[in-house]
Amino acid sequence: MKRQRSATRAPRRLFAFFASLVLMALIGATGISGPVQAQQGVDPALRGAPSGGEVPGGSLGTTSDSEFWRSIRQGAQGTVTIPDRNAAQLIQSEGDNWRAIRNGPLSVYGSWVLLGMIILLALFFLLRGRIRIEHGRSGVTITRFGALERFGHWLLATSFIVLALTGLTVLYGRYAILPLVGPEMFGLLANGGKWLHNFVAFAFMLSLVLVFVAWVAHNFPNRHDFVWLVKGGGMFTKHTHPPARKFNAGQKVLFWLVILGGLSLSLSGLALLFPFQFSFFGDTFTILNLFGLDLPTSLTALQEQQLNQVWHAAVALVLIAVIIAHIYIGTLGMEGAIDAMWSGEVDLNWAREHHPVWVEEMDREPARGPAAAQPAE
Repeated sequence: MKRQRSATRAPRRLFAFFASLVLMALIGATGISGPVQAQQGVDPALRGAPSGGEVPGGSLGTTSDSEFWRSIRQGAQGTVTIPDRNAAQLIQSEGDNWRAIRNGPLSVYGSWVLLGMIILLALFFLLRGRIRIEHGRSGVTITRFGALERFGHWLLATSFIVLALTGLTVLYGRYAILPLVGPEMFGLLANGGKWLHNFVAFAFMLSLVLVFVAWVAHNFPNRHDFVWLVKGGGMFTKHTHPPARKFNAGQKVLFWLVILGGLSLSLSGLALLFPFQFSFFGDTFTILNLFGLDLPTSLTALQEQQLNQVWHAAVALVLIAVIIAHIYIGTLGMEGAIDAMWSGEVDLNWAREHHPVWVEEMDREPARGPAAAQPAE
């Protein structure tokens, strides 16, 4: 009897299985259309289901006006109750432009400028060699720079090198340093470099003032500068010594590049150190528009910061390339040049070859004539 009951249960279970499938299909078919039909004629905002492109809460949904979203993308602001009023701007599209410029042309072209300068100096050294004192050292020196002048120069040089290295770490560190030292060490270097950059910046500003006060009187153009430029300062040919006073035309160009570029770096750096406090670009664009330009003047605080960052990095990269050339000429490129800033004394033959007018002026001064020259130690 047990075997017969188990045999008769199998067809019943199979029949129940197929019956349940049919029933589920029927319920599914009616369940889809039923609720929809039941909700017809009901306010979409009340039943909470999208209809005609609208969404719950009265939002525009897919029926939104393109002009509305275009204004949002262009920086339209709402209202906020928190102290940070910049949070009222929902989308700041200029951030995409800033990121594209910083990680694109600024970084790429900046690396080309630095690498290009190094290659040019290497080629110049191979073709021209070191610029020697043609008549050899005389054994007699003449005072070129005093202690205050050298202090200002070395303060400027040291602070600039620190700022350059820490700034390049910010711009290129994740590409050049991070793969070598790992994220933990790079994090320490980047964070320490940021603090060092911020504080050394004030030493750089002070040194700019010292150097400007000490040398501005010697760096205005004179009639000898044109001759010096035409002859390339005697840098490319031997036995050529164009006239020059205390500073030649090349040094004057360097002086004004450092002073004006350093001033620009200082202003943009202050704007980055104290964000949302200055409107340098808006004010500058207003002045430039007087000359027929059509630059935007109603810049938001965040746009000012983005422009400050790009400008700060671009000017710094150009100045770094210029200073690399200056370091080369002052050390490896020219014999005797480093003495001017190291001890303040230069060999008399070096002075006569590179700054002959200045030596003549020194000789004509009663208090600083030939007696100013002294034997080299």
